[in-house]
Amino acid sequence: MIYVADVERALAFYHGHLGFRVISKMEGYARLKSPKGSTTIALHQYAAGAKRAGRRAEGLRLYFEVDGLDALCARMKRKGVRFSRMPEDMPWGWRHAYLKDPDGHEISATAASRSMPSLMFSSDACEKLSRICVEPRPSK
Repeated sequence: MIYVADVERALAFYHGHLGFRVISKMEGYARLKSPKGSTTIALHQYAAGAKRAGRRAEGLRLYFEVDGLDALCARMKRKGVRFSRMPEDMPWGWRHAYLKDPDGHEISATAASRSMPSLMFSSDACEKLSRICVEPRPSK
């Protein structure tokens, strides 16, 4: 879940620029599905009077692996999205572009290279990972 100051503004970014599809929406909340695959994210508006992260959201960077990274970034730039770094090859073998969403959350749009294969997980792998990582809750 990504906490935001304004759900509509965040939707304009995640849906309008990154192509996430809105699958559920109500006042102060929206759930979106990635353009490919089954990954979802939720946007939740801060409650009135709630303590908010500073404009610069520290300690969080969202990574989105995309097809056609350069073309996507060029389209987004034409629509007015500002990038801190346009796509470039990194020493570790991936191609990255860096930008921030309207609430200051850092985003890295990435593309795998021939030397570094994709890290996209299959649904089976995600299911296995979730069983390993979720701590059992104590029974009452």
